[in-house]
Amino acid sequence: MSEELLNTPEQVEEIAQNVENVAETVTENVVEEATAAAEEAMPETEEAPKAPKGPRKMREIENPYANALENFSWDKVSDQNDRYSKDEQARLEEAYSKSFKSIEQGDVITGKVVSINDREVVLNIGFKSDGVINASELRYNRDLKIGDEVEVYVESQEDANGQMQLSHKRALILKSWQRVNEAYDNQEVITGYVKGKTKGGLIVDVFGIEAFLPGSQIDVKQIRDFDVYVGKTMEFKVVKINHDYKNVVVSHKALIEAEIEAQKAEIISRLEVGQILEGTVKNIVSYGAFVDLGGLDGLIHITDLSWGRISHPSEVVQLDQKVNVVILNFEEGKKRIALGLKQLTPQPWEKLDPDLKVGDKVKGKVVVITDYGAFVEVIPGVEGLIHVSEMSWSQHLRTAHDFLKVGDEIEAVVLTLDREGQKMSLGLKQLIPDPWAGILEKYPVGSRHTATVRNFTTFGIFVELEEGVDGLIHISDLSWNKKIKHPAEFTKVGESIEVVVLEVDTENRRLSLGHKQLEENPWDVYETIFTIGSVHEGTITGMTDKGATVMLPHNIEGFAFNRHLVKEDKSTAKEGETLPFMVVDFSKDAKKIHLSHTKTWQPDRDSEDRARNEEERQKERDIQKVNESNVEKATLGDLNILQSLKEDLEKEGK
Repeated sequence: MSEELLNTPEQVEEIAQNVENVAETVTENVVEEATAAAEEAMPETEEAPKAPKGPRKMREIENPYANALENFSWDKVSDQNDRYSKDEQARLEEAYSKSFKSIEQGDVITGKVVSINDREVVLNIGFKSDGVINASELRYNRDLKIGDEVEVYVESQEDANGQMQLSHKRALILKSWQRVNEAYDNQEVITGYVKGKTKGGLIVDVFGIEAFLPGSQIDVKQIRDFDVYVGKTMEFKVVKINHDYKNVVVSHKALIEAEIEAQKAEIISRLEVGQILEGTVKNIVSYGAFVDLGGLDGLIHITDLSWGRISHPSEVVQLDQKVNVVILNFEEGKKRIALGLKQLTPQPWEKLDPDLKVGDKVKGKVVVITDYGAFVEVIPGVEGLIHVSEMSWSQHLRTAHDFLKVGDEIEAVVLTLDREGQKMSLGLKQLIPDPWAGILEKYPVGSRHTATVRNFTTFGIFVELEEGVDGLIHISDLSWNKKIKHPAEFTKVGESIEVVVLEVDTENRRLSLGHKQLEENPWDVYETIFTIGSVHEGTITGMTDKGATVMLPHNIEGFAFNRHLVKEDKSTAKEGETLPFMVVDFSKDAKKIHLSHTKTWQPDRDSEDRARNEEERQKERDIQKVNESNVEKATLGDLNILQSLKEDLEKEGK
């Protein structure tokens, strides 16, 4: 054994201790001989010489113990073993080898502190060599002393210096995870310390591991202030472990849910419809308020909070408020309880004036406005609806926002009243006279008026003569001459227009109006001017695939087909040219005139015949008019005159 390993008495004593450990497995004679040999090797002096001051190396100190131990040899002891058989020696060697522990990398073992300094802590772990851990890992234990036991994790059996590397921190972590897994598997209740607050919950220290406590798992009721739990030690259950991300989720709520379920079952067994209970408002949502009845939650729907109309439950109740509620309904299986608050106060409809009837006037306050109407609170909890159609006599569709706003104090007329169904409809327009009363005297047929354009349709224009009196001008009654495809070509919304009353429908409240009737029908005059065969100057104003539009005198349009646009030089007339045109067809009812330029320079017999025939037809029409006007006054002489006229016409025809 080298001199460097035996520089102090303590090391000599350690060798002696090892000898004593071996002696437990050998016979008493061997022990005595080994002990005697060790005593002989010990020097007579009791104290080792002190090391001189200065930076001299330890191995340079004269060490009498080292010289004495050089005379010690295990051969003397082994010589005594010659008296034992090989089997006995093998058995003794096995017993000796078992005195050391078998330690593998990754094991968690317990060691005894044998030395402490500022950098390292040396542990006796029962192995061939001692283990060393960093002193910073045990800094939390200020009372650590030699002889204390410490759990460590074997990181490696040998490092570059041949020293076993241990870690107390990793041992604690592994032990903590093992403890957490056991608690999760066994559904064990554990204790943890709430370290701080984080988004959505709290951070809890469990066995040295940071676990997450969600806000929803703190208690069965909603927790709004997490700060009150920071710094507290609480009991938890491990509800989830994510080994991949080293995450642990704990719950305090799970500990009390079983107790709460038992309380719920007991409460439900005693519930009765109509029963009044006291509870605490634990949550408010847009559709109602949840009330804690002592472990069991119930819902007060927004319609059961107040007899009056409210827009949000917070107008009636507040969080953590103590309220008395009545049980309206409950389901034992689903554990749903419907509660009511307004039912604890008298029904407002019972306070309504019993003498109130249809046709009476009432005053109220507008509380809600929708597109289709407004709700008016007559007395607290009693509302009536004014439909938008009952706000004005006008037939124009508008929204209630055009007439009223929330908070208006108004007067209305009761239109319907259903006390049992608790419904009431009101009207505003009934407060003013109906404009259709005496409509025939005010707007007789043929009378002329000024109206305001309100709306367009493809078939006409809706106009308003006064508030509540509307009429329609059909597109065909806008102009005698112009062909209007859409009313927007003729006028604009909001403009004034002169009209003539054509028809009055009092039953359906409709007026048929006309605009062109303000003037005489020019086609009566056109009929005498644009006779078939007559020729007039015209300007081509437009071209289509079929022909051309021609503007004639008196600002009237005619149409010439393509075959009638051929000029004398065989070319075709073009837009913008002014040429003579012959009337080849005239229709007063259809308001159409067909023209031809070609026949102005290439007349034919057929056109002359058609002109002659048209004159004959005109004479026949004149005769027919005379007959119709004098049919009741006809005499034999009249008939003779007509017969003579007919004969003359026939002769001319031949």
